[in-house]
Formats: sequence, C-alpha cells, structure tokens
Amino acid sequence: MTTILPITLTMAGAAAITNLWLAFRCGQVRMQAKIELGDGGNIALTRRMRAHANFNEYTPIFLILLGLVELASPGTAGTVLWAVGALFIASRVLHGLGMDRAYPNKLRSVGIMLSFLLTLGLAIYAVYLPHGAAGTITAQGDEVVPAE
Repeated sequence: MTTILPITLTMAGAAAITNLWLAFRCGQVRMQAKIELGDGGNIALTRRMRAHANFNEYTPIFLILLGLVELASPGTAGTVLWAVGALFIASRVLHGLGMDRAYPNKLRSVGIMLSFLLTLGLAIYAVYLPHGAAGTITAQGDEVVPAE
C-alpha cells in the first residue's frame, strides 16, 4: 500500500514556492544594486538574504515533523495539521515581509512567534504520540497501530 501524505505534500509544495519567492526578492535587490556576490554592504539585500536563509533553517525540520505526525496519526489530526501547515507558511511570508522594515515590527514579530510556536507544538506532539495515553505505537505489516 502506498501512503500519500496530502497535508505534508501540499505544504512542501507551498514551502518550495515560498522559498523561490524569497530568493526572487533577493535577486531583485541584487539586480537593482548590481551586486553579484555577498551583500555588498546593502542593508536591504542583507535583510532579504537573512529572511531567505532563516526560511531554509526552519522549514526542513517543520516539514519533517509535519510528515511524521501526519503519518503517525492518520485521520485524527487532519484539520489541525492543515491549519498548522498553512499558518507556518503564512508566518514565514510575514517574517520575510517584516525583514524589509525597521526593527522591531509586527510582521516580523508575528512571523517569528508563529513559526516557533507551531514548530514547538508539533515537536511536543511528535514526542507524545509514541508514548502518550494510547501506549507505544508499533508497526504491524503495513499498518501502524497502538500497542495494547
């Protein structure tokens, strides 16, 4: 049986598009300022590069957690996981836009806090799932079932 993780697959696609958007924004400043390598001391480029790098620092672990939680809890957390994934992508867009503004600002702050809280929530749930009230999860054939 093939397992398709529709939530994680959709969010990975959205993350790829967001990553390209953040990279494109860096390229816009590079072209306008004629900077081929590094940031050339240009604060706008530095901010956009950090937004792009920050996205690439946080998104992989988020997607791994999302996929594993989706796999470990089929059907039980669907709506919540859709919301968590969509909010994470939105938080990374807010952070990217906030990086263009003077510090501190609400876009960046909300983006950071949402990213942290959503990742922390998934991490806690991921640790809870195999050891929670239902007991230890064990693999039996192609299915994952709670241990009795």
